[in-house]
Amino acid sequence: MASPTVPRGAPRSPMASPRSFIWSRRIFLTLLTGFVLLPVYVMISSSLKPLEDVSGKFRWMPSGLTIQPYFDIWKTVPLAKYFWNSLIVAGAATVCSVVIAVFAAYAVSRYQFRGKRVFTVTVLSTQMFPGILFLLPLFLIYVNIGQSTGIALFGSRGGLILTYLTFSLPFSIWMLIGYFESVPRDLDEAAMVDGCGPLKALFRVVVPAAIPGIVAVAVYAFMTAWGEVLFASVLTTDATRTLAVGLQNYSTQNDVYWNQIMAASLVVSIPVVAGFLLLQRYLVAGLTAGAVK
Repeated sequence: MASPTVPRGAPRSPMASPRSFIWSRRIFLTLLTGFVLLPVYVMISSSLKPLEDVSGKFRWMPSGLTIQPYFDIWKTVPLAKYFWNSLIVAGAATVCSVVIAVFAAYAVSRYQFRGKRVFTVTVLSTQMFPGILFLLPLFLIYVNIGQSTGIALFGSRGGLILTYLTFSLPFSIWMLIGYFESVPRDLDEAAMVDGCGPLKALFRVVVPAAIPGIVAVAVYAFMTAWGEVLFASVLTTDATRTLAVGLQNYSTQNDVYWNQIMAASLVVSIPVVAGFLLLQRYLVAGLTAGAVK
């Protein structure tokens, strides 16, 4: 059966794309993919090169491949200690941010109280200020608290957790407010008719329905704490140093161990990449929640 012909002069279908546009889009996406993957190739190839191949002029093709840098990264610097510090700080900041944000967002989305609008605007407005503005005030506050009360916030994991909580918590609350608003209130009312109190309805009805949003908030809080450099470099000591700052120790006065830096960077990226791949479907659903109710 012959395909129907489009009469001459008939308007072109809006779904039809010119062949030149299709090829230009393919070329652009190919170049963009190559631009994005090029640093990844440099990182992986450099981590498998001997030091002499990365100390001088960069070579696209290594003279030899070796996995020795992946063993040396644990000996050159105490990477295991930095890894443990980052895991504790990022994990604690994530848990605290999610728990507090769930209660705060549920209260804002379900109850009317005086100052509700001021609270939400204040929470959102904190995201407009650059983080470096809070560096010196937090440093002075932690030092003065330590001198007056003996509570060691400066140079401790607790102080760093509190610092990261101040940055991740406002965005987490604001994001969960929008997600909880998309959860029908009829679910709460049905649970309360069955004998559940507000907290029981929150944990048995609303939280299971809001898992994608909670996962998105958790991923955001973890990534914020895991890769932060500025505050970690000022508010930590050698005993509490995190990975983001500890990677700088591969650079000494005599040499820079570029192959070990690349290998360590790949190793410390594994938790974030693995977590993103495992939670990708929840993360996408949580980030797009509230756009269409």
